[in-house]
Amino acid sequence: MSIMNTVKMDGQLFNTQEELLQLLQEQFPEVFSDGKVDAEKLKRTLGEKVETGSERYGLTWAGKSNCFREIQKTTTATLAPVPEQSVDFDTTKNLFIEGDNLEVLRVLQRSYYGKVKMIYIDPPYNTGNDFIYDDNFKQDRTEYEAASGQKNTNGDLLKDNALRRNTRDNGHYHSDWLNMLYPRLFLARNLLRRDGVIFVSIDDNEVANLRLIMDEIFGEENFIGQIAVQLNPRGRHLDKFIARTHEYILVYAKNVNSKITFGLEKGEEMLSEYNKSDENGKYRELELRNRNPAFNSQTRPNLYYPIYVNPLDGLVALKSDKNYTEEVFPKNSTGGDSCWTWSKTKFMKDVKLLIARKANGSGWRVFRKDYLIKDDGSIATTLPKSIWQDKDINNDYGKKAIQELFDGKTLFDFPKSPGLIKRLVQMCTNDNDVILDFFAGSATTAQAVFELNHEEETQRQFIMIQLPEQVDGEADENLLGFKNIADIAKERIRRVSKRINNSISETGSVVTLDLGFKVFKLKESNFAQWNGLISSAEQLSEQLSLAVENVNLNTEQINILSELILKSGLELTESVVSAEQNGVTYFIVGDNTLITCLGGVVTKEFIDYLEQLKPSKVIFLEKVFANNDDLKTNTILNLERANIDFKVI
Repeated sequence: MSIMNTVKMDGQLFNTQEELLQLLQEQFPEVFSDGKVDAEKLKRTLGEKVETGSERYGLTWAGKSNCFREIQKTTTATLAPVPEQSVDFDTTKNLFIEGDNLEVLRVLQRSYYGKVKMIYIDPPYNTGNDFIYDDNFKQDRTEYEAASGQKNTNGDLLKDNALRRNTRDNGHYHSDWLNMLYPRLFLARNLLRRDGVIFVSIDDNEVANLRLIMDEIFGEENFIGQIAVQLNPRGRHLDKFIARTHEYILVYAKNVNSKITFGLEKGEEMLSEYNKSDENGKYRELELRNRNPAFNSQTRPNLYYPIYVNPLDGLVALKSDKNYTEEVFPKNSTGGDSCWTWSKTKFMKDVKLLIARKANGSGWRVFRKDYLIKDDGSIATTLPKSIWQDKDINNDYGKKAIQELFDGKTLFDFPKSPGLIKRLVQMCTNDNDVILDFFAGSATTAQAVFELNHEEETQRQFIMIQLPEQVDGEADENLLGFKNIADIAKERIRRVSKRINNSISETGSVVTLDLGFKVFKLKESNFAQWNGLISSAEQLSEQLSLAVENVNLNTEQINILSELILKSGLELTESVVSAEQNGVTYFIVGDNTLITCLGGVVTKEFIDYLEQLKPSKVIFLEKVFANNDDLKTNTILNLERANIDFKVI
């Protein structure tokens, strides 16, 4: 392979399957034959861990195999910035992306792989009237784009007409819904951090199937729970047998064995339990004895041991002496053996938190102090329950939240309440965590993040993805003239931002919040792509011309820069600084992570200066060398010696 070929960028984005194959080849080279995985060798390597029978537990449906082909597709698409529709474009860390969420999830794979702490989605429920994405797996990408009309006049990959109603008389009613959701969930899982969590709203129509495909994608061992949420306390009057008042939220972890913490603020009643205090603050006393009748000296022998009490001050120890004279074993109310909740190791580590008290007629009881304010400054929380019935989470509050922003107009029939999403965000995320919603709808999740950041003075970030699904705004005065759902969502975020900013100004607060968002639209690559299906000398000549000028006509530099940031694996919110040296304009992305030159003609002096800056990566467009192959070769060699990753596109 020539030096020139090693620095060429192919324009493709991250492919997780290729990464997995590379990992397998590094760790298990013996399972490969001619560069491909040999199934028989893999079975032998894994031994009894491979199920080879034809009958096994799982869910299958028409089109499932095509889902995996869809997952494995790569993309050359990009995201074009739209500063004029954004708020605080240059400084914000929040994103709103307009386009087909399946393609957008592909585009985000490299830049956001393993970076998202929480995902919440409210997908179509498949009620028989829902519109679902019309993913046609039988067509190639070019045929599909043409047939579905997914491009607008500007070439944006929006898929405006790529939705269709999935009615119950459709022969593949459930299958089509599963085919729509499966690849999106699969790609979304890649974006979660190791300690990440996903929440999916659903109702009775598909909850059983959703549970099965999420077991398959995330692993049933990573199932956290199924929350029943009362969204319509009055019940649906159109139901035939039972007036349903609730929906569900399925909760899965990326890896349940990672450090995942779930907690919600305690209510007033719980806070009143912290009725004691010392030099370390307020605390409550919890008995050290385990009250579970299944745990005793036989089932938990390591938790059954004597504790010795100093009768003068109630302090405790594991060994008796002249001060610690009262022996205490964990006994239940009938005098039978129980056990402690702490092991001896835990006892010795946190003995300062223990105190014993004389109980009337039942000897000594040992308690542990549970402080309201923890050592790290956080406030004690409570585990969320599996049934939620609070008023502020039902659909009436969802409608009210939109009406308050849009002059009393409802705009949507069943919008989720910001209070519901705030509770989900609060229970599993912290400051600076990233929250993703790729069925963003009216952007309730964005409002919830903004409001929670305002209440807690935090800087959580969001990524919203929404198809510009058309609405007939002119015919319905309640829609205020909006043309599509994405436009409504963006305006909602702007109005929430303005309202919070006004509140901050009125209170005179000095808190600095990120209340902006960057808008991007899914588009075709700014770089002309090689077409392997050429059939004439004229077409071949056109393809060869790409070696000279491979940037599409009328492409703005801001769009090229955005695409290079994505294809370099950097986040779309990285800082960008324009600079000039030796008559050449260049861009510095992030903390000197990437330097790119998109125009002009580079010189040896500029390359020498660039080498002194020591960026991690450098990307040039081919044209900046102005056919000076000697300079290009020397640039490659010099930057390689300086351990700078150099690419040409």
